[in-house]
Amino acid sequence: MTSLAQIPAGGEPAESPEALLVAAVLRRDRKATAEFVSCCSDWIYPVVRRGLMPRTDMVEDVMQEILLSAWRNLASFRREAGLRSWILGIARHKIEDYYRKRIRQAEVQEDDATAGDLAPSLQFDTPLDGTVDEDRVQRTLARLPEAYGLALTWRYRDGKSLRDMAELTGKTEKAIERLLARARESFKKRWNDEQS
Repeated sequence: MTSLAQIPAGGEPAESPEALLVAAVLRRDRKATAEFVSCCSDWIYPVVRRGLMPRTDMVEDVMQEILLSAWRNLASFRREAGLRSWILGIARHKIEDYYRKRIRQAEVQEDDATAGDLAPSLQFDTPLDGTVDEDRVQRTLARLPEAYGLALTWRYRDGKSLRDMAELTGKTEKAIERLLARARESFKKRWNDEQS
């Protein structure tokens, strides 16, 4: 929304602070670039941290990818979209790319007999009781092999369907089912170990 103070005498609205910042970054102004990085980092850090929980060791790397992608594509930024919305969109895509890549790389054993027998006692779609359980879940996820933790997070926290996960990773739904079965079994074992 343009304020009256931004409308010059000729009646045309002045450029927004975001538009001026983007223009300065595109001119390769170092001070503007530092301001751009600082501003965008403040917006994306909480989103990236939550998106990668419990793999917080990867937050800085993914943030760098987001900022680099934004900087490289800044010339295509449409001013009517809003800088914050634009950068958060890039962040969501980069987080999904991270999940997709890591799960795609996971070695899934093709042992149907074992996968069909795994029935975890912990119900992942049941709400947890308080912060203590949430902290315990995060600790348990952090102790899993990365692909297992990501698959469980994608499925149960983010609500991805098996079909979506398969399409995004290039795996079959059956392979994703087996990955999730192994991940749940590994989670259950570590969850019960912590209880002992």
